[in-house]
Amino acid sequence: MGKTIAFANQKGGVGKTTTCINVAAYMAAMGLKVLIIDMDPQGNATSGVGVEKTNDLKTLYNVIDKEVMIDEVIVPTVLDGLDIVPSTVDLAGAEIDLVQMPSREHVVKKALERIKDRYDFILIDCPPSLGLLTVNALTAADSVIIPIQCEFFALEGLTQLMNTIRLIIHHLNPSLKIEGVVLTMKDNRSNLVAQVSEEVRKFFSTKVYDTYIPRNIRLAEAPSHGLPILLYDTSSKGANAYLSLAEEILDRNKISYKKITKNTKIKTRSIQ
Repeated sequence: MGKTIAFANQKGGVGKTTTCINVAAYMAAMGLKVLIIDMDPQGNATSGVGVEKTNDLKTLYNVIDKEVMIDEVIVPTVLDGLDIVPSTVDLAGAEIDLVQMPSREHVVKKALERIKDRYDFILIDCPPSLGLLTVNALTAADSVIIPIQCEFFALEGLTQLMNTIRLIIHHLNPSLKIEGVVLTMKDNRSNLVAQVSEEVRKFFSTKVYDTYIPRNIRLAEAPSHGLPILLYDTSSKGANAYLSLAEEILDRNKISYKKITKNTKIKTRSIQ
């Protein structure tokens, strides 16, 4: 049975979606079967892997609204081994719908039970809020990865996120763990970055990954082309960082994988 990891931080613009997409992509390129669940109504993970948001696209909203089963909305991406449950702005309505549902915090967890054994990893891209969608994601997850931007306000709101995680553990998901913390958008030329990094490491100790994600223009460009960084610019600093992060996550989980080198041919597939 696959492991489900939520990528969560209620602060927007911290590289959460970018991290979710690119970790998923590298895991798939390493020979693992990976599913992204786009739980953000902005649908950035959906467009970031090249899925077109057409009017007839079935999404996570249709699953939550119990119109379809989750396996009916899974869409293959151009990268072999990587699928996604897409989302569009319609998902914003799910927050209201969930309020009226019985066991409203467990809706996504129950949906995932149908397909969890088909994947090595299920990675959930949470919205930048602590509403019912994020609560559903944390209730369904085995662990959570927290991306933190290397800036002055990085730790602002972190206490609220940790309190939410503690409440989820106490009331809804006792087995939820902190998988790790990843420092993003790091600019080593700034003294402030070193101070923020030190504070984060004091707070989370060994949970902080050794790999950090640098500021990188190629990372910023890739989503507009509907591609993860390893298919857009595999030689960029951003690509090297996410390759290293994916390896670190898999090493901590003691999972064997195919090593990726400069000569590795990445398997792709044609999608309609």
